[in-house]
Amino acid sequence: MEVILRTDVPKLGKAGDIVKVKDGFARNYLLPKGLAIPANQKTIKALENQRKIILAKAERERKKAQSLAEKLTGLTLTFYRKVIEGDRIYGSISAQDIVKSLEEKGLSLERRFVLLDEPIKQLGTYEIPIRLRPGVEVKIQVEVVEEK
Repeated sequence: MEVILRTDVPKLGKAGDIVKVKDGFARNYLLPKGLAIPANQKTIKALENQRKIILAKAERERKKAQSLAEKLTGLTLTFYRKVIEGDRIYGSISAQDIVKSLEEKGLSLERRFVLLDEPIKQLGTYEIPIRLRPGVEVKIQVEVVEEK
């Protein structure tokens, strides 16, 4: 039986793919859970129209992310923090702090785009990757300086 996947199904395909599966798998699992719909002339035609709309939307989002990436390229954020001992700072700098600092500069993005493994807890200069969408990644400089 041929079905059109409505969502990504591991080891089977991505949303919008037309795949051939066994009848029982389609009838007992894919169709009842809403993961797929039967492939016929009507659904295939509807799928192609939806695919055009989805591709156009994805292209708009990619261009928007690309323009934001151009604005972020070469950007340096400076944070002033109190020092406890040596190079350790009082508190830390998290992804949320980076997002707030970017908003102050007029650039808004979500916290999940900032790929910070763990909060920054030392003085220094750090290169932080920001992934706006798959294939659009930029790195910004974050400087942590002692507050005087």
